[in-house]
Amino acid sequence: MATRPINVEVEPRYENENIERMVRRFTKKCKKERIIENFRERTRYEKPSVKRKKEKARRKKVLEKLRIEREKKLN
Repeated sequence: MATRPINVEVEPRYENENIERMVRRFTKKCKKERIIENFRERTRYEKPSVKRKKEKARRKKVLEKLRIEREKKLN
């Protein structure tokens, strides 16, 4: 399985930026790219039906969150 390498870089936004803030930005980028999730998925075999079920649940959760945010904006 050929996968593209993912490089995540975080540079200071300004001089003397707090290290903890940069680490937080780095972890957010990793979550957005799903680096850790993909690594954990590949460590063990998972049946295709289970993969589809998890992905469907994840999509449903995201859509529900977006729906709630949209309703808050309208009200």
